[in-house]
Amino acid sequence: MICKSNISTTKLSGLPIALVHRYFLYGKCPTRQHVFFTTCGMLLCLWNYGLNTFHSAVSVCITYCILKLFGGSSLSVFLTFTFNMVYLLCGYYATGTDNYDIKWTMPQCVLTLRLIGLAFNLMDGRKSKENLSVSQEKLALKEQPTLLQIAAFTYFPGAFLVGPQFSMKRYLNFVQEIIYFLYFQNSGNVTIEYPDCLVPGILRICVGFIYTILYLLGTQYIPDEYLFSPEFGKQAFLKRLILIGFWGHFSLYKYIVCWLFAEGVCTTFGLTYNGKDEKGHSLWNGCENVKLLTFETSTHFNDYIKSFNINTNNWCAEYIYKRLKFLGSKLYSQFLTLLFLAIWHGLHSGYYVCFFLEYIIMYAETDLTQILKGHEKLQSLLKSYSVLRILSWILRMIFTFVFMGYSLICFAFLTYPRYHQVYSSVYYCGHVIYLSYPIISILLKKFLLKKRFKKLE
Repeated sequence: MICKSNISTTKLSGLPIALVHRYFLYGKCPTRQHVFFTTCGMLLCLWNYGLNTFHSAVSVCITYCILKLFGGSSLSVFLTFTFNMVYLLCGYYATGTDNYDIKWTMPQCVLTLRLIGLAFNLMDGRKSKENLSVSQEKLALKEQPTLLQIAAFTYFPGAFLVGPQFSMKRYLNFVQEIIYFLYFQNSGNVTIEYPDCLVPGILRICVGFIYTILYLLGTQYIPDEYLFSPEFGKQAFLKRLILIGFWGHFSLYKYIVCWLFAEGVCTTFGLTYNGKDEKGHSLWNGCENVKLLTFETSTHFNDYIKSFNINTNNWCAEYIYKRLKFLGSKLYSQFLTLLFLAIWHGLHSGYYVCFFLEYIIMYAETDLTQILKGHEKLQSLLKSYSVLRILSWILRMIFTFVFMGYSLICFAFLTYPRYHQVYSSVYYCGHVIYLSYPIISILLKKFLLKKRFKKLE
C-alpha cells in the first residue's frame, strides 16, 4: 500500500474532523457519535473511490447479517472469515495489475481484518473466562453490536484507509466509557475536561512530515528504477547489496508516513488512550503502528517485525497464530500465519516469496541466536571486551539492514520478471544463505557439541 498524495491528504483531513468531534461531540449521545463517524468516513471513502464505496458497504451489511444470525458461534467466524477473504481476493483479481493498485481494495483489506476480528471477539464473548486467554478476555464482546456501531467502527475517519487496526472493544470504550477520564464533577454539574491528546497527536503528525521529507530525499537518491539500470549493475557486489539496503529502508518510509499521520489523527480523536504510566501521565500509544527508535536501530530481523506494522502483526498473532495452537507446532503456526498474510496482501507471487523469506530468515535467526548464546567462550569474550560487543553490534546492524532491503525486493516489484532481475544482479545471495542454513546449522551444532563434549572430558 503506497502513500500517494491523495491518501496523505485523506489521512490529514481526519484532523479537522477530530477537532470537530473533540469540541462538539465528546460526551454526547453515543448514537450521534456513531452517525458522525460513519458519515465522515463514508464521505472520505466516496471522495477517494467514488461508487466503489459500495464494496465496503456490502461487506459491512453482510457481515452484520452473519453476526445477527449466527453471532457468537464458530460458524459465524467461519462465514465472516470466508466471505470477507473471498470478496477481497475477487477484488484483487478484478482490479490487479503488475504494479501497486491504489483502488478500493486498499481500504477493503483493512476492513477485512477488522470484521474478521469482530466475529472472533463476539465468539469469545460467549465463552467462560476459564476458556479465554488474558488478551481474548480483554477484547471479548458480550453484546451483539448494532449495524450502526459496526459501520462507525469500520469507517472511523482516522483509520478506515490504511489502519491502524484496533478492536471493537477499544472503539466502544472510546465512545461510551470515555466519560471516565473526560469528565469530572464540579459543584453538582458535569463539566467537560478535554483530554491531553491534542499535543501528542499533532506531534505524531509532525514526525510524519519529517519522514515524508526523508522518504522523498531517499527515493530521489535511489529510486526503484535505479535497481534496473545498467549503472547499478556496474557497481561492486558489496556496494550493490548496501544500495539495496538503503533502497529498502527508504521504501519502508512511505508506510511509516501513512501510519504516523493515521496514528496522529486517531490520537487527536482520543482513540489511542492506553491508561497512565508510572508517573501518572496519559499514554497515547494504543494504536501505535511503528516504534521508530527500534526500527532505526534494528540489529535483528525480529526487531523489524516488532517495530513495524505493529497492529497488523498483533492482529495476526491474536486471531491466526494463537488460534492454531491445536497444531502443536510453533513452526507450522508461524508458516500458516505468514501464508495468510501473503494471501491477504494479494495474488502477486512477490508477496508469497517475501513472506517465505521472512519465514526462513526468522527460523535461521532464532536457531543461530540459540547456538551462539550457548557458546560459552564466545559469550565470555563479548562480556570481557567492549570493542567486540560494539563490533558485533555494527556487523549485525549492517547485515540486518542489507538483507531486510533484500527481502523487500519481491514485495516491492511483485512480479517474477521484475524481482528476478534485481535478485540476479546480486546472485540470489540471500536465498543461497538462508536456504542452505539448515545444513549449516547441523554442522555448527555438531562442531559445538563436539567441542563441549571434549571440554567435559
